[in-house]
Parts: sequence; C-alpha cells; structure tokens
Amino acid sequence: MADAVPAMPQVSERVRALHARMTLEEKLAQLVGYWLDQNGTVAPLQSEMAAGQRPSSEVRDVTRDGIGHYTRVYGTRPVDPAERAAWLWAEQRRLKRETRLGIPALVHEECLTGLAAWQAATYPTPLAWGASFDPDLVHDAARAIGDSMRQLGIHQGLAPVLDVVRDPRWGRVDECIGEDPYLVGTIGTAFVRGLQEAGVHATLKHFAGHSGSRSGRNHAPVSAGPRELADLYLPPFEMAIVEGGARSVMNAYNDLDGVPVASSEELLTGILREQWGFDGVVVADYFAVAFLQVMHGVAADRGDAAALALVAGIDVELPAGDAYLQPLADNVRAGAVDEAYVDRAVLRALAQKEELGLLDPDVFEDEPPTDIDLDPPRHRELARRLAEESVVLLSNTGVLPLNQWATPPTRVAVIGPNADRAQALMGCYSFVNHVLAHHPGQPFGFEIPTVAEALGAAFDRAGMARPELVLAEGCSVEGEDTAGFADAVNAAEGADVAVVVVGDEAGLFGRGTVGEGNDSETLELPGVQTRLVEAVVATGTPVVMVLLTGRPYAVGWALDGDGVRPGAVLQAFFPGEGGGSAIAGVVTGAVNPSGRLPVSMPRSTGAQPYSYLHPTLGGPSDVTSTDSTPLRPFGFGLSYTRFVHSDLVVDAAVASSGTFTATVTVTNTGSVAGTDTVQLYGHDVLGSVARPVAALLGYARVELEPGASSRVTYSVPTTRFAFSDRRMVRVVEPGDVEVWVGSHAESSTARASAQESTGGVISQHRATEVRAVPGTATARAVVSITGEVHEVMAADARTVQVTVVGI
Repeated sequence: MADAVPAMPQVSERVRALHARMTLEEKLAQLVGYWLDQNGTVAPLQSEMAAGQRPSSEVRDVTRDGIGHYTRVYGTRPVDPAERAAWLWAEQRRLKRETRLGIPALVHEECLTGLAAWQAATYPTPLAWGASFDPDLVHDAARAIGDSMRQLGIHQGLAPVLDVVRDPRWGRVDECIGEDPYLVGTIGTAFVRGLQEAGVHATLKHFAGHSGSRSGRNHAPVSAGPRELADLYLPPFEMAIVEGGARSVMNAYNDLDGVPVASSEELLTGILREQWGFDGVVVADYFAVAFLQVMHGVAADRGDAAALALVAGIDVELPAGDAYLQPLADNVRAGAVDEAYVDRAVLRALAQKEELGLLDPDVFEDEPPTDIDLDPPRHRELARRLAEESVVLLSNTGVLPLNQWATPPTRVAVIGPNADRAQALMGCYSFVNHVLAHHPGQPFGFEIPTVAEALGAAFDRAGMARPELVLAEGCSVEGEDTAGFADAVNAAEGADVAVVVVGDEAGLFGRGTVGEGNDSETLELPGVQTRLVEAVVATGTPVVMVLLTGRPYAVGWALDGDGVRPGAVLQAFFPGEGGGSAIAGVVTGAVNPSGRLPVSMPRSTGAQPYSYLHPTLGGPSDVTSTDSTPLRPFGFGLSYTRFVHSDLVVDAAVASSGTFTATVTVTNTGSVAGTDTVQLYGHDVLGSVARPVAALLGYARVELEPGASSRVTYSVPTTRFAFSDRRMVRVVEPGDVEVWVGSHAESSTARASAQESTGGVISQHRATEVRAVPGTATARAVVSITGEVHEVMAADARTVQVTVVGI
C-alpha cells in the first residue's frame, strides 16, 4: 500500500463544501452501488456475491447515509419504461428529501447493443461496428442510444468495450470491435462522443488486457509483456480518453503477469491519470473488488480487498457495497487505510454527479416522462443502416446477388437453425439474450424480423417478384440431432436456391455458444451445422451460407475447400433488429455489401491466438510445418462491383514529429454503385524492436457510382508509427517506412524503391492472389522519416484525417 498521501483532485467549491460536511459513512455510501432488483440473475456469480445485500424493501434504511449508484434500474428485469421512470423520479426525490445531504443516485445501465432495457432498440453488436468501418454512423447510433437513456433518468452507460481481439475462442469477442487497436480506438471514441453528447457518461472497459486471457478463457490470467500492453491494449483507451474525453473507466477482471488489475496502482493511477490526465471516475467491474479475495487470492478479506482497490485507484465499487462499506470503514477507523484515499474517491464521485447535474437543486423536480418510445423510427433506421454496412461477403462464385440472375428464382429454401430465430440476430449483452432469457414467454417489446421474415420485403426492394419461400430448420445450433436434415434436403432439392443460416446462440455462462463465459475449445461451427450445410450443398442446388455469429469460425471447407462448397458465404456479426433485413437485402441485391472483416478469419483452432499485426516471425515460413495464415484477412470484404486503386502519391519525407500525406484514386470499374473501404497500411522497414509486417494507418468509406472516381487524401501523423522502444519509451524513430493502399491487410504488393517512385507517384499495381484470397494493392511508396527520435506524449494526436474529393 502506498505510504504517501494521495493528491486530491481539482473540484468546484460546491463539491468541496459538500465533502467537508460528510461523515465517513456518508462518504463511503457515495462510493458504492445498490442493486434494487435482486429477482433476476444477469451477472457472473451474482447470487453468491450479492447474497449479503439487503432486500429492496429495506431501501430506506440501506440509503440512510445516501447512495452512489443505483444498479440497472431498468435492465435487470422487464419493466414498463414509463412506470419505472415514475418510480425512479419518486425515489430520487425521496433521496433528496430524506437523506441528510440530499444527493440523488447516479443510475447506470448496460448499453453495448443499445440500452439494455425492455422495449428498447437493439443495435448490432460491437464486432459489427468494427465491420462497418464507419465511426460517423457509430457516433450517430450512440447519440440516439444516449438520448433514450437520458430521457429515462440514466446517467452512465457501461460501454464501449475497447478490448483488442486476440483469440476468437474467447467468448466475449462479440463485445469487441476488432483486432486492430486503431480501428478499435477510432470506432470506440466515436461511440464515446455520441453517448456523451447526449449527456450520458461512457465507461471504457475492460482496462486493461482483458482480451489477452490465456487460451481464450474468461477471467484467465494475461501474460502480456509491457510492450504488448503499451502498444496494443492501451492505445484505444488512450484515444478515447485524450481525444474522446471519456468520463468513466472500468477495470478488467484479469491479472497482468500475476498482478490483478483491480489492485494495480501502476495502471489505474500511474498510466490512466498521471500519464494520460484522466480526471473522471474509475468504477469496479461487478464484484471485482471482492474477487481480489475470492478469485485472485491477494486479499485476506473484504476489508483488505477494499484497501487494495481503493489505493490502486478504483473509486466506486459496483454493483453493491460488498467491500467499500463496513469492511472499509473498519479499516479506516483502525488506521489500516488512510481516509485521504476515501476523500480522493469521494471528491471524484461528487464531481461526476455535479457534471451530470445531480447536485442541481431542481434535478428530478420536473415530471417524469410518460410518452416513451425506446424504438422510434430514427433508432430503427440507424440500426438497419449499421447492420447493412456490417455484412461481409466472404466468397461468391456468382450466385449472388439474386436480382442478377437471368431467370429470377421462383422457389427459395430458407434453411438452418438461425434462419427464423430472432435471438440469433442479437448479441450477449442485448436485453433479449441477457435478461429475457430468464423470463420465458415475455414478448421482446420491439420489432425484429428474422432473415426468413425479411426476405419477402427484400425481394420487393430489389425489384423482383416474390418467390415461394420454403422453411426448414434442419438442426439446432447445439446438439447432435440430425433428424431435421431430411426436411432440409427436401426443401433444397425443390428450390432454385437455398439460403442456409447457421452460427451461434448468444448467452452467458454456459447458456449458448458465445458470449460472456461461453468460451470455446474449438472454432468449428457448433453442433452438426457443418454437416447440415454439406448435406444441402450436396443436393446440387446453389447455396448461400450465412454465418450469424459472435466470433469468426474456421470454415475453410466452405470458403476454400477442395470439395463441394457453398456458392456464396456471408458473415454477419449479430446485426441486431435490422439484421434480418440487412442480410436479406444483400442476398437479393437490394443492398451492395460493404462490410469488412474487423478480425481475421481463422484457418484453424490450433493457429490461435493470431493477429495480422505480427512481425515476420509471426507469419508462415519454411521453418515451421504449421500455417497461421487466415482464411480471410483483416479488412477483407467483397462487393457486387469492383474497385481499383491507382496513382498513389505520398510525401517523400517527413519530420519525425510531423504529418505526411498520402493520396490515392479509387475507381468503381463495375456496373453498380458501391462503397469501398479504402485502407492505408504501413510498415516500419527497420526498427529497434521487431515491427509488424503491416499495420493499418487509416481508412475511409468511399461511395461511388459505376465508373466514378474519387481522390482520397490521408493526413498521417508520424505517431501512427510510434512504438515502445527498448527503454519502454514510446517513440517515432527516423528511417524509411513503406506505405500502400490495399483492399485488406494481406493484399499482395510489389515493393518500390524511392527511385522507382519518383516524386512519390506510384502507378496502379494489380496484385496477385494471396492464398486464393482476392485483393488489390498499390505498390509501396517509401517515406523517409527524418530528424531525431521523437518521444511521443499522451496528448500527441494519433488520428488520421481523411478527405474525399470526387473527380
């Protein structure tokens, strides 16, 4: 435990005066949550860890000294939003009138796929945000989510997840944005800005390293070295704080090299506050303080756990006061914990409440909302657009789109366990899969057409006559029952085309195939779904396979297999309430797919963990008999049109602390309008430590009509090439770097020397295929970074500015 007295945060006179009036019990009450609803299990170990919480009937006594947070007022069980809002307003007024200090509670809720409450719009899961490569649309969706939350009196959202994907076996992959820290950072920061513009504080999680757990197991130890932590796991958080202004951070459950993050002063105070200047509030992931005793074994009891967490920098214990109430009070009075650490956390918590308006005299004195629509047309439109932009076309032999068939299909077989199941469209943290699974028979409270239900309207949108649709489930997501195969084969044999929808069932802790606590030992499709697809393909009917999943699976048999395989494969990562319509639109041709993979498609389970951000030693070579090359690389995605990148112009030199420009022409050479995600990659030719063979520098979505071109210009700060050197100082080193534009992370390129790229101009280069994966890239331009080694500070800009001009 630190011996020095902690520095106190800068706060207003109002907060300082309020704090000066507080007793120790009143201080500690502001540092905990209280879970009013204990009749629903929605969190890990909830029943065991919260067993000591007093029932809601005793709320007056529980809150006699005030309360910091109310935990999931709307999100623990299905409640009518207007009735619950009326209750909440009344409860907040009671806190103002009946407690000595009159401080309302801060209300927090989950909002990872939209507000996790009954009747609320359900958006695509974050992995789909990453697949869209569209931070502007993610920002707009977050703003809409925040508007709903603020209307209901909610102040803090427990999102976004900024964990960088490292192993697809990890069950929480569907909560993540992608495997590239820059993509995660830019998309996540856009979500933060949108949510906070609505007046709701975003909470970054899980800080830090959570996704690097051994063998992809939930809560497992993380063995990342300090450089991997600094250069891969931390940058998204830094960007969301320094550039996005995030107001809250949640600790990770894991340990890092044996040190539980919940007790890491180095992370929670040293890096977060002293290096990055974060001045918001750090909240504990649910039960993380108690876990220091129960799961990590570094605390003897709850009081010891409270001391470790508080000194490290966790300000608020969630979801309840298991450790920060009586156990911490006892330690403070015994002199085992300096009360100054309590004061530090209380000042931060009160400052947050002041920022949110909770200390204003008139707060909650207005009337609660009565006309509440949590799934209005604007939400539905945003959810649909984000879903459409996230669907990735992985392969296509010409089967898709159906509106290009010379003779349109008159009979379509719709097959598979996820074809007509709405739950299959939603992620683990959707209210339906997270909460309503415990309330069978309860209606969803909003519209969410399945793929089968959406196909008819999609044919209308594509300008086609509606065919006859024949449904067959074939099998369940899990299990070994193949009794339904016969019906599926029969449906396919009588159809012009078969759409087979397979994949995951999101859930928690053994309930489902993916989601929190649902880690996997294999990356094969669950159950007998692979055999179902193979049986349908064997009929000879053209097959479109749709993967509705929360993680990428090893489906080489379907993408590059030597035998009979589907004519087209689509990947959709839990696309939400608009997902059925989005998938159906892509199948029919009403929507031209524009999604790009935010994670590599694994070749095999044994090749994991894998990242495209590997040095030369991390790729295939003659010194190993195994091949980690992915089936489809990061950034990959096909379209119904073709794009060509040409005339790359890059500054020949740039100062080590400067910014260089790269400009490229993108042309739609096909016959239909489409959107290309133009990806700029780079490689540090010679580094003092091993550097990745390719790293995303920037990206831009460019919409083009047939035959049209645009000129895309990237303004790239050299800090995009920054890394931690052998001193563990983040630097930009002088020397040559290669820059190119590609259609994915492993687009084949031809190297060009500085002499060959006279004036920085590179002619268009048509790439060869990389392991049967189509892709194009410009030849590489060389930029010389000049000057001295530039040491990068936290405030240095990392974001690439992009302009697109039609030509």
